Amino acid sequence: MRTASDGSPAAFGGAIPSERWTTSSVDDIVCVELPRSSRLLALTMGAANVIMQLSNPAVGQGVAHSRVASGRLDVHPIKRTRTTLSYLAVAVLGTADERRAYRRAVTRQHAQVRSDRDPRASEEYSALRIDLQKWVAACLFVGSRDVLELVEGPQPEPAAERFLLEGRVFGTTLQMPPSAWPGGTGAFEEYWRSELARLRVDDEVRAYLLDVARLEFAAAVLPERMRAWHQRLTVGFLPAEFRRALRVRWTDADEAWFLRQRAVLVRVERSLPLAVSGLVYRLLLSDVRRRIRRGQPLV
Repeated sequence: MRTASDGSPAAFGGAIPSERWTTSSVDDIVCVELPRSSRLLALTMGAANVIMQLSNPAVGQGVAHSRVASGRLDVHPIKRTRTTLSYLAVAVLGTADERRAYRRAVTRQHAQVRSDRDPRASEEYSALRIDLQKWVAACLFVGSRDVLELVEGPQPEPAAERFLLEGRVFGTTLQMPPSAWPGGTGAFEEYWRSELARLRVDDEVRAYLLDVARLEFAAAVLPERMRAWHQRLTVGFLPAEFRRALRVRWTDADEAWFLRQRAVLVRVERSLPLAVSGLVYRLLLSDVRRRIRRGQPLV
């Protein structure tokens, strides 16, 4: 493990100049700021983040058209939820060896998701494309930042810069090279604005995303009222650009309802110690470690 001058595990922004980061050096890093966003509130906001990721047309078609049934949320919702949350736990809390093990497992799955195997594709896509992985990582970073700011308030600039640097693990634990990640908050905002202009959701992907928001894959066990509540809450968590891409109606009354709901969720979150709120991520990381020891599949 890479260490700082005092012998403690190195944190982002330490002794290694930004331009010299390698995937190996990022794998070695112990995240300090990012774990503060690994909370229950992030789970509540999870469906909104999925919609954000899939609002990129290539990512949306890649997921909606995927023939890798074992990784589809609508086919195997429990497994897909576990593997996604386990990925986040490993990226944020895992060791270098755990990040590498998860990367290898995900790469085998992603290699099968390609538009040249999809006769319905109108977008060129591959789950191994660096620009698409960067977009997914950026959405995960924005979601994590939103959680932290809702619970703790806006971060001072030095902390915000460290949070961004640590956020690159969302991409490097896939195949994204560290050099692809924006070097500062200003560069990130410029990248984010440019990508928002590319959002496009076709009718097929839109139907898939609305099913995700409404938890249709759990219709057999969740009552209609709960699924309708989740859909409205999920749409509320979406930035306006994504609502427009999804072509959903959102009124002032919807916004007022959402702000009341969010206030309750934030109040509950603030009442919980991070050790309690983040327990699910640590349990998932323990499950990953058990699977690695036993040679069981990670995804």
